[in-house]
Amino acid sequence: MIVCVCRRVSDREISRHARAGMSFDDIQFELGVATQCGQCEGCARDIVAQCSSTAPVALLRAQDAGADGRAWPPLPSAA
Repeated sequence: MIVCVCRRVSDREISRHARAGMSFDDIQFELGVATQCGQCEGCARDIVAQCSSTAPVALLRAQDAGADGRAWPPLPSAA
C-alpha cells in the first residue's frame, strides 16, 4: 500500500528500512516520506513503531491471546 503519495513510498519500503534498524528520522531522510504535505507522517510513524526491533514480539502476540491469556487456537500440549 502506498503510504506517502507525494514521494510514492509504500508500507513495505518503510517496514524494510525499520526492520534494518533505521529510525523514523533516518527513513524520512532516506525515502523522503512525510517531507512534503505531511499527511502520511502518522501512518509512517506507526509502521516504524510496529517494525522496530525494540518492539517485543509478545506485545503483538498479546492481541491474539484469549481472556485466559492463552493463544488461540490452543497449542497441542507436550506429552
